This record gives sequence, structure tokens and C-alpha cells, in this order.
Amino acid sequence: MEWKGRRQSDNVEDQRGASMGGSPMGRGGFRIPVGGGGRRGGGLGIGGIIVILIICWITGINPLSLLSGELGMDGSGFEQQQTTRGTPANDDTTAFVRTVLAETEDTWNGIFQANGQQYQEPVLVLFSGQVNSACGFASSATGPFYCPGDHKLYLDTNFFKELEQRFDAAGDFAEAYVIAHEVGHHVQNLLGILPKFNQARQRMSEADANRMSVRVELQADCFAGVWGKFTQQKGILSTGDLEEALNAAQQIGDDTLQKRSQGYVVPESFNHGTSAQRARWFKRGFDTGDMKACDTFSGNV
Repeated sequence: MEWKGRRQSDNVEDQRGASMGGSPMGRGGFRIPVGGGGRRGGGLGIGGIIVILIICWITGINPLSLLSGELGMDGSGFEQQQTTRGTPANDDTTAFVRTVLAETEDTWNGIFQANGQQYQEPVLVLFSGQVNSACGFASSATGPFYCPGDHKLYLDTNFFKELEQRFDAAGDFAEAYVIAHEVGHHVQNLLGILPKFNQARQRMSEADANRMSVRVELQADCFAGVWGKFTQQKGILSTGDLEEALNAAQQIGDDTLQKRSQGYVVPESFNHGTSAQRARWFKRGFDTGDMKACDTFSGNV
């Protein structure tokens, strides 16, 4: 990906090195998965975890509060934070993130304008180790995520190293796909898809909620592919870039992650989609460049 020398977004907050404190509380975010599910001895099983997550979606409580026992007596589990913002870095990784975010801004501004709408650009927060958002407290182990509550994307850039070393998904376009996927969730939020999903899942069984979550995530993959198409049309993609993104999508499929982490899969626990599904929907967006082709809520996925 020929990204150097291109416009960089100003919608980036660098909170690396910030000092955090307090307990979590929030509405939940949409993230890149970094681990598998399934039942293990001596711990909370996947069924119990799913029940807790559904309860948390209904009540607005951050699941980390229930799992860690940090919920306060008032039900909020939140205390005022004192944050000291770190000095913004000018390293290549920061420049890359700013450039990719700028490219997503150009793409979605154009698409929204063509449809008579105005695109509200999201803010991307860089953090290291841990961060507070409107969706609650999160650590690097959470992976990159989007918080509908504050319209912000959250990224610990060390995840890029993990993407290469742990998930065998190296390449700058693989990294760009991660950002574009989270931006895809922001687009869903602006279109009203996420609010409708969050409201509907309160009345769903855990199995139905998981199945609907898969459709939400696959649409974000497809939206990332739409961005990829517009990027290709600018002539800044290099040979092998598309393959990098497709490989990344495959490496973070639910089935692949679960096989890697525990040696077997639990299909009913899938909430992001299989490797094949994720790659297929990204490719659909990339091939068409049309967000209307990203209707994952009709028919089979």
C-alpha cells in the first residue's frame, strides 16, 4: 500500500502513556476478536459468559464489571478518571494510522454525499495497555474496538505486531483492514443499524443474538471491502495487498481462532463469522464498491 506522502487525518487522539484509574462501566463496543470460545475446566463456560453478555447489553453494565466483581453499590461501577495525555508520536506507525483513517474519511464522505447525507467522521484513539471509553474500561487484550457511545475507534498499535506474530497476518493492508473494519461499525452506527441491533438483541435468545452479531460483523467486513475498492481506484494498492486483507480476515474468523486457542470449535458461540464468511464478505465489498451489496441481514451469509 503506497500510503506515505498522503493526507493524514487530524481525528486522532494519542493517549499512549496516559494515566488511568477507576472502574469500568459502559454499553459495550464492537471489536476485532483476539481469542476463541469454548468450555474449559475450572472457569466460566461459554454459555455462562454469553448469558452475562446478554444481561449486560440489556442493563448497560460493562461485562468486565460482573466478571471481575468490580461493580459498585450504585450499579455504575464508574469513578471519575484523571487522564494525563501522552505526547503525540511522529513515528511511522502513527503516520500510517492517520493516513488510513484519512483514506476512510475520503471514501465515506464521498459515499454519504452521493446519497444526500453528511458523514460524521469518527475519532481514533491510540492507547497503550489500557484505556477508558464511553463503553467502559478496556485493555490491550480486548483488541481494537469501536464504541458507539462516543463514536470513537480504539487501537493499541501493538496489536499490529500481534496480528503478524500471533495471527500470521502480516502486511500494511492487513493492518489497514483492521482500521477499516472498525470504521465500518461507525458507518453502521450512523445508519442506525447498531442502535436497532442493540435494541433487538434484548429480546433475543443467546443463540439468536450470536447469529445476529455475526451478520453485524460481516457487514462491517463488507464495508471495509468497499473502502478497499475506493483505495484501489486511487492506484495506491500494491501487488499482494488484497491477499493480505483476505488473509487477515481469515485468520480472525471464529472457527480459526477457536481451533488455535483450544483445538476445537463451538459453532453456536460464533459471533463474528467464520474465516470463509469474513473473507467472502470483505471480497464482496471490494469487488462491488457498493455498500448496497453489503446487506448481510437478508438470506444466508
